[in-house]
This record gives sequence, C-alpha cells and structure tokens, in this order.
Amino acid sequence: MITSYQEFAKVYDTVMDDSLYKQWLNFTQRHVSQSAHSLLELACGSGVLALELKKSGYDVRGIDLSEEMLTIASNRAMTEGQEIEFIAGDMRELDQLVEPEAFDVITCYSDSICYMQNIEQVKEVVDGVYTSLTVDGTFIFDVHSVNQVDKEFPGYSYHENEENFAFLWDSFAGEFPHSVVHELTFFVEDSEGTFIRKDEIHEERTYPIEEYLQVLSKFSNVKVYADFTDDEPNNESKRWFFVCQK
Repeated sequence: MITSYQEFAKVYDTVMDDSLYKQWLNFTQRHVSQSAHSLLELACGSGVLALELKKSGYDVRGIDLSEEMLTIASNRAMTEGQEIEFIAGDMRELDQLVEPEAFDVITCYSDSICYMQNIEQVKEVVDGVYTSLTVDGTFIFDVHSVNQVDKEFPGYSYHENEENFAFLWDSFAGEFPHSVVHELTFFVEDSEGTFIRKDEIHEERTYPIEEYLQVLSKFSNVKVYADFTDDEPNNESKRWFFVCQK
C-alpha cells in the first residue's frame, strides 16, 4: 500500500489556495533588503514557497516537523532542478538545528506560530530566530488576528469533494482565550481504489498585538501590517504580519 501520509500531503497542496504563496513571496521581497541572500523558511511544509523563494534568488533552507512533508518538498525541488536543504526538526530548537547568525532572512508563514501552545513557546521560537539571524537580519512571520480567531473561525465549515478525495474542515472556539480548534477529515483514494480516512485536529492560538510586541522586544525595530498589504491592522484585519529587524 502507498504511504498514506504522503497522499494526504498531496491533498494539502490541492486544497491550498495557490495565490497565497505568491503573496507571501511578494511580501517577503518588499520587506527585506535587496542584498539579503541566505533565507530560512520555518514550517516549510511541502516546499512550495521554499521553491518560489529559491527561484527568486535566495539561498534557501527549510525546516519542518514532518519528515513526510519534507520528503515531498525534496522531491519537488529535485523535479524543478533546484538544490534546497530541508531539515526535520522543531522550530523551537533552532540552536540545535542551524548555526548562529547564519541567515539574512527567516520567515514563518501560514500562521505556523499560532500552533505554539502558549506565549512561552512563541518566545522560544523568537529567541532562536534572533540568535540565528545575521546582524541587521530580518524576521517575518504572520499570525491570525484576534478578530479572525474570535469571530470568523468559530462555526466555519468547508467541504470539498473531488473524484479521488474528499476534504472536510470544521472550526470551533477553543478552550483558551483567542484559540480555535480545526477538525479536518480526509478521504483519499489509494492505488487499489479504496478510500482511506484520516482525521486530524489542529489547535491554534493567537494573542493581542501588544503581547507579540513584548516577545519581540529584543529586535531593534518591529512593524506590523495586515492581510498581505503594507497597511496597518484594523479591527477587521484577518492576518497580521510582523516584520522584525535585528
């Protein structure tokens, strides 16, 4: 039988809005120095954005907790004829995964920091990033806004049916302030025509902007933007972007 998780990872790519990768790429290019060369992508997943960043001229490395996802990322880069080093590991343990002051830019997109269970874990990531950045390096990450988690997500439901897979996504308010639980169910057809079911629970949590700024106090300059634009956040913003200068 085929490795089921790899098939589910392919489904992730299918249901993901491809336009978001271009927007993350464009945001990165707008907010880092033109002289920036080395880039580390945290929570790189199946490598779609890492590959776009590589093609744009950055020397890219990617880190992700899932070895299965990284297998797909490596195969994707190889198919495109691009050399990208992918590292399996926890982004809270950067000091054990990469050398100090190694990167001009570190990114963490797709609200990946919202998967940290508390603000202390967010700080662990931030401290490791700070150490891993070169002098004047830039850290860019995005998170769900409080508005998105508290008002938009609870009760959200998305179902997609295709010939060889089905995907169900339902979201509910979590037990902590500004937290959400996503219940995901996949039905994926294997090589024998049998549909395999996989259920996942994704728990995310965000914080008011002021709490993020406290965690980022080591950085010399931090700017906050909203929804892939260069505009300041407002009460209706869905996604906050933090651009942090070491």
